[in-house]
Amino acid sequence: MTKEKLLLLDGNSLAYRAFFALPLLTNEQGIHTNSVYGFTTMLQKILTEENPTHMLVAFDAGKVTFRHSTYKEYKGGRQKTPPELSEQFPYVRKLVEAYNMKQYELEMYEADDIIGTLVKQADAKGLPVIVVSGDKDLTQLASDNTTVYITRKGMTDIEKYTPQYVKEKYGLTPQQIVDMKGLMGDTSDNIPGVPGVGEKTAIKLLTNYPTVDEVYENIDAQKGKLKEKLVANEEQAKMSKVLATINCEAPITISIDDLQWDGPNMDALFALWNELDFKSLIEKSDYASEEKETAELNYTIVTDLDATQLKDGMAIHLEIENVHYHTAPQLGLAIVDAENAYYINYEDVVQSESIRAYLQDASKKKYVFDVKKQQVAFARDGIQLAGVDFDLLLAAYIDDPAFASEDIASVVKVYGFSDIQTEEVIYGKGAKREIPEVAILSQHVCREAFAVFTVREQVMKKLQDNEQYELYYTIELPLAKILADMETAGIKVDADTLNTMGVELKGKLVQIEATIYALAGEKFNINSPKQLGVILFDVLGLPVIKKTKTGYSTAADVLDKLKPEHEIIEHILQYRQLGKLQSTYIEGLTKEIHEDDQKIHTRYQQALTATGRLSSTDPNLQNIPIRLEEGRKIRQAFIPSQKGWKLFAADYSQIELRVLAHMSRDENMIQAFLNGMDIHTSTAMKVFHVTEDEVDSTMRRAAKAVNFGIVYGISDYGLSQNLDISRKEAADFIERYLESFPGVKVYMDDIVEEAKKQGYVTTLLNRRRYLPDLKSRNFNLRSFAERTAMNTPIQGSAADIIKKAMIDMTQALKDNNLQARILLQVHDELIFECPEEEITLLEKIVPEVMANTVKLDVPLRADYSAGDTWYDAK
Repeated sequence: MTKEKLLLLDGNSLAYRAFFALPLLTNEQGIHTNSVYGFTTMLQKILTEENPTHMLVAFDAGKVTFRHSTYKEYKGGRQKTPPELSEQFPYVRKLVEAYNMKQYELEMYEADDIIGTLVKQADAKGLPVIVVSGDKDLTQLASDNTTVYITRKGMTDIEKYTPQYVKEKYGLTPQQIVDMKGLMGDTSDNIPGVPGVGEKTAIKLLTNYPTVDEVYENIDAQKGKLKEKLVANEEQAKMSKVLATINCEAPITISIDDLQWDGPNMDALFALWNELDFKSLIEKSDYASEEKETAELNYTIVTDLDATQLKDGMAIHLEIENVHYHTAPQLGLAIVDAENAYYINYEDVVQSESIRAYLQDASKKKYVFDVKKQQVAFARDGIQLAGVDFDLLLAAYIDDPAFASEDIASVVKVYGFSDIQTEEVIYGKGAKREIPEVAILSQHVCREAFAVFTVREQVMKKLQDNEQYELYYTIELPLAKILADMETAGIKVDADTLNTMGVELKGKLVQIEATIYALAGEKFNINSPKQLGVILFDVLGLPVIKKTKTGYSTAADVLDKLKPEHEIIEHILQYRQLGKLQSTYIEGLTKEIHEDDQKIHTRYQQALTATGRLSSTDPNLQNIPIRLEEGRKIRQAFIPSQKGWKLFAADYSQIELRVLAHMSRDENMIQAFLNGMDIHTSTAMKVFHVTEDEVDSTMRRAAKAVNFGIVYGISDYGLSQNLDISRKEAADFIERYLESFPGVKVYMDDIVEEAKKQGYVTTLLNRRRYLPDLKSRNFNLRSFAERTAMNTPIQGSAADIIKKAMIDMTQALKDNNLQARILLQVHDELIFECPEEEITLLEKIVPEVMANTVKLDVPLRADYSAGDTWYDAK
């Protein structure tokens, strides 16, 4: 029988610590997730190591507690919680709920008091207790039964406080921690203590006189300034001790018996991790989802089908071994309607003239899941898939992007079809993943096709009811086929150029390395944070900014702060940047070049982002760094596929800000675009009240940050981080911006009110994003939804425009009988390849088509250029 053990967690403290310990992270929906992620990793580690039988997470109930009646300035110095953290608190609570852990809060009391009261109950029973917090105040609870775990900079880096450890660290007992706080105060809680008395002095006093009261009973033993300070602040010291003392008799309505823990709800936990994009946690989890029995499906395994069996309006599904459909083996094909279900091994599909003819027959309507994937996979064997009229992946994504998934079972479940198993159940996961025997595989593939066939009418009716049929039929479906052609075509990459760049980068790294060694006075491993820390802080004596469990922190933010201290820092930062270019991009891209055609074939994820943006993966060609010249030069390796051809690049200029001007109808912003002014300069003139000639680079940079910040729903905290200014300065800047562009402020207010009424926001082409949290009683959830309501129509409309431009451009190239073709889409940029003699015509057609894709109140503008490489075409 497992021995009972109680685990108590300080919810607010741990969420705060996780937020500031990790860099800002977001999921695909734009929700910040670093606090939840840090909380999760900490929790996973504790649960694995401690195996508790009883658990509770305590939260603060509000800002006002019983301590404020003693001292109204208690915790008064704290800054307002960043909205990037506030929006995560509801997800921390959802996380706790998914773990099946009790959570509790009590009006007028803090989480510490709830924990202290339960610790006292457990002590009375002799029950072992683990308390976890980021706040050292709780170390006063350490006892023979209770160990207090304090998280340090990293969430899994934990300091364990027992009475023995407190004695070693401070020379005090846990009970004396409150006396120490009474004397030295606590700036984080705004506990005043005795001004001028620090930790060392407080410990020295308490070593001789164990309590604050005894210090004052023996005040005459003190001398000079210290005595004066103590005498002048006696009441304050005693009050400070009271404030620091955890109330272990809070009037809680739960007992330890209520806190039994039987493990997490893995379905709820996986759903939350999936929503927050914690895919790695799911993959690493030892828990297995429950397998679900499914009903038999009447299907037939065949080697061929004749024309009478291949009808109009059937669902087809080509099963591919894994997500890398450019190279992964094709396994088999299901062809299904209401009465028939056939499975054909892929080798037989390729050999069958009738099935090939059917797949390529545009007059026979077909229903699929992920037409792009199917089209690319068939094209590898010369089969040009045609006639696809319904794509469940795209239709479901338009219906509600929050439920986007590449797993058919997950998608159809939303529409009430649950008689299907997930890919993970069929194939297994991780190292255990394998292709099942044909009897299992064939039924599963037929069931996937049958699911597509079954839900089609329901999904299409929703799109028609929501006036989204046009978005589906004229934008997403034709775009998927264009993307398939782009992926199949690929873009040629000169491996020799990449290798030459790699050699040059290695040479630069060797030079920088030598400079660093000379400045350090010795050789060491620059890539080792531990060795680098020793050089910077022990050898060179630079000021310590941050520490980790293994020594000194040498993270990027630390090095940035150290730049003025020593010239070695700049060289280390450059070494890291060039090292990443070498490993991630030079070596990474080289591995992605296909041997047969010397091309890279990226995959575009069309049904992923909440805003409608395309995403590129394996490799991500949208993410090649361009801020560093060495990064930009990587584009020199991307070349046309034929001799005598050129690459041609066209890039929408400030499309999101133009959409903002149109949607907000702000006269100042519209006028700036109509006059052809640089919008960032125009913004700087308005906000700083200066003339165009007086706008300097700093003003323009600030204006640019807030211009794009408004589009992406930036907060004063986010802007302060971007511009390295205080939050107050950032808040003032945003306020001045909104005063300068009153139409933007009205738009933001109106769009939120409209979204609250209808429950969603729409883009110019009627793409929807549902925001149920607009009506949430939780302030943080509601605030995030309001910011999302403001920026989604802008970002989503820009995404719609570039998608429509790709369709219009494809048609224009066809109408003009051009050989030119689109190779890549990189955010607001399109990359073409074409014969050199077509450049002059492209220079006329491309900007014209892109400018006229949609009509706005301000002109759309596309900048363009051509060259022998992608680099030259910029």
